[in-house]
Amino acid sequence: MKKLLIILIVISVSICSLHSQNKTIKGRVISDFFETMPGVSIMINDTVKVGRTDLNGFFQIEIPNSVKKILFRAIGLDLASIELAEKYNEVEVVMMSTGTDDFITLKKADKLRKKRFMKLPEIHKEAFDKGIFKTDKACYTQEFIPYKIKSRFF
Repeated sequence: MKKLLIILIVISVSICSLHSQNKTIKGRVISDFFETMPGVSIMINDTVKVGRTDLNGFFQIEIPNSVKKILFRAIGLDLASIELAEKYNEVEVVMMSTGTDDFITLKKADKLRKKRFMKLPEIHKEAFDKGIFKTDKACYTQEFIPYKIKSRFF
C-alpha cells in the first residue's frame, strides 16, 4: 500500500511539472523610423495569439519552452517572424513599415524590401545608441518574408 501511494505521488508531481514548463519573454517593438508600436499582435504557431504590445511598445508574454518562433503582426507594418535564441528571455524587435509601390513587379518590390530588411541590424544598433533598446544587437534571427512566393507550377 505504501509503495502504491509513493508511486502515485511521484507520478502526480511529474505531471504537474510538465505543465509548468513555460518561459516568460519580454521586450519592446519599434518601427524602422524609431516609433514605438502600440497594439502589435504577438503570435506563436502562426495562429495562436499570446499577447499585445502596450502603448509604449512593451510586451510580456508566457510561451511554452518548445516554441522557438514568434510572429509580430500590425497594420501598416510588414510581418516580423523571429526565431529565438536559447538563453535569452528579452526580445527587442524592429519592424519594417509597409510601403506601396505602384507599377512595379512583385520581384522588384521584394528586392527593394530585402534591401531595407538588411539594414534592420543597423537600425537596432542605432536604437540602442539613442537609449530606446537595452542591447546593441538582436538576440534572435529574423526571417525575410517575400511578397512573391516562388511556385513550381508557374
